[in-house]
Amino acid sequence: MDERKRLQEKLALLPDLPGCYLMKDEHDQVIYVGKAKVLKNRVRSYFVGSHDGKTQALVNEIRDFEYIITSSDIEALILEMNLIKKYKPKYNAMLKDDKSYPFIKLTAERHPRLIITRKVKRDKGKYFGPYPNVRAAKDTKRLLDRLYPLRKCQTLPDRPCLYYHIGQCLAPCIHDVPEETYKKMTDEISKFLNGGHEEVKKQLTEKMHEAAEALDFERAKEYRDKIRHIEVTMEQQKVALNDYIDRDVFGYAVDKGWMCVQVFFIRQGKLIERDVSIFPVYNEPKEEILTFLGQFYEKENHFKPKEILLPGEVDEQLAGALLNIPVIKPRRGKKKELVQLAVKNAGQALKEKLLLMERDEARTTRAAENLGKILGIGYPRRIEAFDNSNIQGVHPVSAMVVFTDGKPDKKEYRKYRVKTVQGPDDFETMREIARRRYLRVLRENLPLPDLIIVDGGKGQIEAVKDVLQNEFDLDIPVAGLAKDDRHQTARLLFGDPLAVVPLEKNSEEFYLLQRIQEEVHRFAVAFHRQVRSKSMIHSVLDEVPGIGEKRKKLLLKHFGSVKKMKEASLEDFLRIGLPKNVCEALVEKLKE
Repeated sequence: MDERKRLQEKLALLPDLPGCYLMKDEHDQVIYVGKAKVLKNRVRSYFVGSHDGKTQALVNEIRDFEYIITSSDIEALILEMNLIKKYKPKYNAMLKDDKSYPFIKLTAERHPRLIITRKVKRDKGKYFGPYPNVRAAKDTKRLLDRLYPLRKCQTLPDRPCLYYHIGQCLAPCIHDVPEETYKKMTDEISKFLNGGHEEVKKQLTEKMHEAAEALDFERAKEYRDKIRHIEVTMEQQKVALNDYIDRDVFGYAVDKGWMCVQVFFIRQGKLIERDVSIFPVYNEPKEEILTFLGQFYEKENHFKPKEILLPGEVDEQLAGALLNIPVIKPRRGKKKELVQLAVKNAGQALKEKLLLMERDEARTTRAAENLGKILGIGYPRRIEAFDNSNIQGVHPVSAMVVFTDGKPDKKEYRKYRVKTVQGPDDFETMREIARRRYLRVLRENLPLPDLIIVDGGKGQIEAVKDVLQNEFDLDIPVAGLAKDDRHQTARLLFGDPLAVVPLEKNSEEFYLLQRIQEEVHRFAVAFHRQVRSKSMIHSVLDEVPGIGEKRKKLLLKHFGSVKKMKEASLEDFLRIGLPKNVCEALVEKLKE
């Protein structure tokens, strides 16, 4: 039974029930996990009709699927999150950032401190936040340091520091500060950070007037400056709502198979920062946003607020059951305006992202596709390029770079020391490297390239072709890149017989080849310099009796280079503690 017929039979057996489905590739690896209210309809939709580019790429890789029936939509949502966590499918790519958000912590020490931390521990300290914007956290702490003179030192010194002299510390290092004083300050700080800064401002205003009436203008000026600091720090951020409830506001936009989700963090009634996530989607947007919500609050650095606001088309009951916190779809007022603002921002961010992607795609994926069409070889998704480097045959090396979908794939780069070739023979070097590379590829079942590019002309191309066809029976297209007199990419050689491929010098395909040639040349030259440098050190220091790795490192650390050692005297070597006979032998060797 062929593959297509087997899939059609499995599709016919799908139930009209909620659940999760797992798409698999030819290696039986799970590549996508999704959920559905009706499994039969959702899974079958992948195999009928047309799709956008992202979904079609997924469908092209599907060779099999499994499904798990659940008793409700919420069970399917939770199961989907657990399956994504277990299999980490490559097409469920979202929320990869691991950034953590800062908190302001009021420590529970005998002499308490205010600190900024990104880790919330189960201790007796009080945590306020999170502040997605670290600048907002620092500004707020700086303001509180001006208002409340808690200690700043991690350990108490034996004398007062600068903070004491500028009035920002009570100097518990030399003064006995009563616990009642600390309790009063910490209570006021807690009240301030929980939205009570207006009351603190009011109290300071009263004290300023009292000081002015008593003709204590210097004290009045201090109060005035503190009031201004509160206004600058706390009012510079847009006031969102005046009920001081911590809430997160979600908005999203979808276009061309991509989704952008904007999350506004409302803390103490203020919009302090936002979080932006952009990822490909393969399901209904209102379903994808539920999956996003579940993943969003599973991350340690995202804390659940008191309330969540969502756009109108999302199932708020399902979201509330999933997150176990109140979820609201506002219909009017400031809350509705906030959701609309989040949606508007999501649309703008997605528009910018798609424009950048289109430009990048023209330079990479589309350039590779067009190159494949010009050469008549199909889409060269994986391109492996080789270059050799030596100076008159000394320390010959070779390097390979890989471009996947038109982009450098640096984890796939490889370096080679030439082992069997004597002298500057570029053709035989290419033959050796091709033999070693593709012998290993076949032994370890590594992915084969769709196109091989060598830096050189007919001789290098024929050498690689001979190894591939006559030694490994591989039919992989091989092309050569030749340079002009200024050592710049000039032409592409390909075909049988070899001929110059007509490419426009200002085309994206030509620019792609130029980047490949420059990258493999850079990588090969860098490796050759590294080998040559090690060889220079080896040829001098390692031939001196009494100098091993430890003394070699000592010499290089002290003098910096072999050149500086040649300029040094016997006394210079003796000063760093080497035996006299070793120093004498080294000086003699350096003279050679």
